[in-house]
Amino acid sequence: MTSDAYDVLIIGGGPAGLTAGLYAARARLATLLLEKSALGGQVIKTERIENYPGCDTGISGFELMHRMEQQAKYFGLSITSAALESIMPLQDRTILVATSEGEFRARSLIIATGSEPRLLGAAGEERLIGRGVSYCATCDGAFFREKEVAVVGGGDAAIEEALFLSRLVKKVHVIHRRDQLRAIQILQERARAEDRISFIWNTVVDEILGDARVSSLRLRNLKDGSSFSLAVDAVFIYVGLRPNTGCLAGLIPLTEEGFIVTSELLETQLPGIFAAGDVRKKLLRQITTAVGDGATAAFAAEKYLQTL
Repeated sequence: MTSDAYDVLIIGGGPAGLTAGLYAARARLATLLLEKSALGGQVIKTERIENYPGCDTGISGFELMHRMEQQAKYFGLSITSAALESIMPLQDRTILVATSEGEFRARSLIIATGSEPRLLGAAGEERLIGRGVSYCATCDGAFFREKEVAVVGGGDAAIEEALFLSRLVKKVHVIHRRDQLRAIQILQERARAEDRISFIWNTVVDEILGDARVSSLRLRNLKDGSSFSLAVDAVFIYVGLRPNTGCLAGLIPLTEEGFIVTSELLETQLPGIFAAGDVRKKLLRQITTAVGDGATAAFAAEKYLQTL
């Protein structure tokens, strides 16, 4: 061990990372959290959160994450803005983390880098990002008031955002490749009861069309192979998540999709390296499960440090 090493180094400032930071700092461990962009991760883009315990009337994602940040700092968590570049376990049982802002050394490491929206892969998608192609309705929905838009996907995120958009736009077309939604029942009921939401089943987006901005979609029915066009001013895409594990390949086991494989104690295969939140393989990706992961990872890291 080296005297200049942090006890706990956390990579990622979403709910998992901030909770891990709170628990580690409160345990009087020298703790540093690194975040490459805005603290809060994907949560700060959520307009209203209704299923976080204790927030009986709902809370904005930005407000919830601000409170988490302030609480963690109150108990002594240090936070630095830096992007992860590489991780290297050393012979003295410390871990060297290279970042855009230099190198940091720690006795334990918690990876909480989260995940990002997965691209649809349709022609024209990347060209029109920011010009009608969006992955966050709460960020961009207000630009399309009283217009017609499409939402691609059938899970919780897709239907939550379709409901949000229905309060702003003239019409929301939900495009789903199956004939039934995957979202939880209460969201399905709300969406089906909303007059401004319609459903296009068994259909995929082959191309997103438009010059300066999105003007229409070229759709294909998976049942009969027929193609047709749908005029819209924007398309909001929710087809899954891509974990932020690009620099971890070959270091620790990952699933085929790139999520980190952990034990029940959130340990990776490398001693002293843990993973928490949406970046790891798990059944449910919610703020509540990320918070639970963060607490567990910090507690497990503390127990690991006692063995050194």
